[in-house]
Amino acid sequence: MFGMMRIAGLALTITISSFSAQASERVDVQKMNWESLRCLALNIYHEARGEPLKGKIAVGHVVLNRVAARRFPGQICAVIKQGGENRRYRCQFSWWCDGRSDRPRNVEAWRESLLVALLIRRGSTDDPTKGALWYHADSVQPYWSKIFRPYTKIGKHIFYLKNTKKIRTRRSQG
Repeated sequence: MFGMMRIAGLALTITISSFSAQASERVDVQKMNWESLRCLALNIYHEARGEPLKGKIAVGHVVLNRVAARRFPGQICAVIKQGGENRRYRCQFSWWCDGRSDRPRNVEAWRESLLVALLIRRGSTDDPTKGALWYHADSVQPYWSKIFRPYTKIGKHIFYLKNTKKIRTRRSQG
């Protein structure tokens, strides 16, 4: 309950600041690419809508961590849609290539996912995964889970770091 009140309060704050006389706040929101924000929100919605707020934030940050990592595409939508083009269930995020409609049906969960995506894109959240590039539900054990180092469990997801000490990112390249 408190988490939802906090989200509602943040939504009100963002709405007020977005439409206030503070032009800089308005410009920041307008500069955000709607399609990338939508992709991030859809991923949060489909992967973590039943998770606590920290779990939603963690799932969102994994996408951004992948965008920053050289081994993944450099754009949010491309990261989310990677794989699955030729075969069903061969994508990075199962909801993307499961053959079902990707349209959010739970209006409240969709609004919350949009808000979380907005907060993440604005840099208003810290990454609770500390750079994780992979995760899975605790109800499954994918073959790749033995390759990477588990870092933390948030909600029903286990987050993994690369086994090496330093993960090279696009941002650290220069």
